[in-house]
Amino acid sequence: MHTIDMKKNFFLISALVWLTSCNSGLNITVENSSDFDRSEMVEIPVEKLMQLPAGKAYAVTDQQGDVIPSQVTYDGKLIFQTDIKAKETLPYMIKTGAPQTFPPKVYGRFIPERYDDFAWENDRVAFRIYGAALVPIDGPSNGLDFWYKRTNDLVIDKWYKDDLAGIRSYHDDHGEGLDDYKVGRTLGGGMMAPFENDSLTLNENFVGQEILENGPLRTTFKLTYKNIAVGGRTFGESRTFSIDAGSQMTKVTQEYGVKDTLTVAAGLVKRAVDDEAYSAYTENGTAAIIYEEPENEKAGKVFVGMVFPQGLERVISNTYTITNGTSKKEETNSHVLGVTSYYPNRPITYYTGYGWVKFGFPTLDSFQEYIGAFSTTLESPLIIKFL
Repeated sequence: MHTIDMKKNFFLISALVWLTSCNSGLNITVENSSDFDRSEMVEIPVEKLMQLPAGKAYAVTDQQGDVIPSQVTYDGKLIFQTDIKAKETLPYMIKTGAPQTFPPKVYGRFIPERYDDFAWENDRVAFRIYGAALVPIDGPSNGLDFWYKRTNDLVIDKWYKDDLAGIRSYHDDHGEGLDDYKVGRTLGGGMMAPFENDSLTLNENFVGQEILENGPLRTTFKLTYKNIAVGGRTFGESRTFSIDAGSQMTKVTQEYGVKDTLTVAAGLVKRAVDDEAYSAYTENGTAAIIYEEPENEKAGKVFVGMVFPQGLERVISNTYTITNGTSKKEETNSHVLGVTSYYPNRPITYYTGYGWVKFGFPTLDSFQEYIGAFSTTLESPLIIKFL
């Protein structure tokens, strides 16, 4: 009898708490335990929040009571951006309210009018990868292209429109940045490929694309490729890319449809075989690789980097010679590679990006510092407490 009454009381209290949280909002704190300031995305699984009534959306307010931009992601997370100082704790409230529209800080799009490119950006950086329609024109190239930005504005659509109309080329800087990165038949700015017997097997351009979400704070999309053959095995390949507002890096989740272990490598193209690259490991095993692009008159200095939360087995230089499928000329390409093992049904997630001397990174040291801090944030996420 007493047990039944206790259960009834428990359910009554739970219902009252639920109603209170729905009416007044859910209070949380976000704590930065690091010894440096952080600007990044807070993620809260929506399963930990109150259910949304029909026609309602989540609204996040800061300590001033102002509603700040937020987004529910395709994989069920409520995200919002925080700027939080070292050792600081900030309060936020999550309520339900009418859906709101926020100015986008991220964007991605399939570009069929430019040989099936896919391009994406945030308020700091921009990227491009090549589609199947470009193969007959330039030959295969499934590496990653960097578009150097020096504006917080979203520029992809404008750059393509002006370039295709002959108004201005995105290969020249008209005040917002330019495309000056060379990819060719390489991994470009950080793509991954099978590396069995210390030999890269490069796939061709993507053949399918799907946008999973498109802002205002995070854009995510998936690219699929034709099957690839390596050492007598044939299997599928896909890459899922994600970019958050404010970050220099894009997230890459690489998947292969293999049934046994595969040696793989993600790499940054080197412009000369003897160019130096830098690698480092944290105490917790996160690995990073940084390469400084040779300075030129158009772009100046650019620093590119990759971060591997799952670590790496080794970092090496690799050089190979191929015949260009279009020009029929021999080309020698070189990479700095991060080599690891891919296991069946265990996608590899890593990050790649760049810093530009003309937009916040005056020196190599400043970019190395950023990569170090970025690695730390992956290992030590912001602490979220429900009050």
